[in-house]
Amino acid sequence: MSAPRLRPSTILEVAQEAGVSKTSVSRYFGHERDRLSHDMQVRIALAANRLGYRPNPMARSLKAGQSQLIGMLVADIRNPFSVAVMHGVEQACRERGFSLMVGNTDNDPAQERAHLSLLASYRVAGLVINVSGQPSQELQAFAAQGTPLVLLDRLLGEVEADVVGLDNACAIDIAVDHLHEQGYRQLLYLGEPPQQASSRQLRLKHFQHRLSRDPDLDGEAHSLTLQRGENTLYEVLRRFLDKADRPMAVLCANGNVTLEAVRALQRLDTPLGEVGLMGIDELEWCSLVAPGITTLAQPTEAIGRTAVENLMERLNGHPPMPPRRTHYSPQLVPRGSTRQRAS
Repeated sequence: MSAPRLRPSTILEVAQEAGVSKTSVSRYFGHERDRLSHDMQVRIALAANRLGYRPNPMARSLKAGQSQLIGMLVADIRNPFSVAVMHGVEQACRERGFSLMVGNTDNDPAQERAHLSLLASYRVAGLVINVSGQPSQELQAFAAQGTPLVLLDRLLGEVEADVVGLDNACAIDIAVDHLHEQGYRQLLYLGEPPQQASSRQLRLKHFQHRLSRDPDLDGEAHSLTLQRGENTLYEVLRRFLDKADRPMAVLCANGNVTLEAVRALQRLDTPLGEVGLMGIDELEWCSLVAPGITTLAQPTEAIGRTAVENLMERLNGHPPMPPRRTHYSPQLVPRGSTRQRAS
């Protein structure tokens, strides 16, 4: 029995074992296998198997000037929305023979710059990015060198790229219409600070627009930094409940805010439904908290897959086209937290 190899086999050793040239082995493990005879393909395969040779796709792709990698940056990898969209991106990449390289920026522009520099060194074929703020020089360099970009749910005016995400105005319209139909007349909108995310800005702005044009509704909006141990959201809810004199409901801008709102309402000993509660983003636990939390479900799988499809169209040499914006409507998932109220 032969001793195990202490180092990886090389392409030269495979060529010598098979009795062929290095070029032939490179063609076999590259994209030119059909240029080799059937006999030569068999000899190379057997030699590689005997030597335990595994090709280095990164080395081959760097030599060719482009990798089979798609890069993806997310603003907060703990956000269920990011995880769900990432699944759609990964599935679509794998189906097309690409691998996904993911970085988490924690909404930190410095982390974003570091990850972008790393992805550039790997020569990723395309980039899906959920940006944290103003575009950095690294992101602008990606766009300038022709690497296809897809912005996920957030806009950047200075960078020309495809955008895929939620139709935020539509989401607010569906939410406000549902709460109004259920008899709620006093609305509290809770979101995270909008400065770093265009989607937050759009949702907040459209909520305020809806209140301004509907005389039957009153309401207010608050942007909160969610941190463990912080009582700001609790205090905002307490003051809202104390002064509300008509059927009231809380609209949460994302899943993280919905979770904190549920915790605050439990501390306030306020049953869901007595005070309406609705969240943008469908999370598994929303159906488990009695009487169930009404949500707007985003088509995260479709968003992720569309992002990759856009990248592939540009990679495959389609004629130049202006940046595209693909916005999906959410699906209303009604539950007991917005049960019918008397007007």
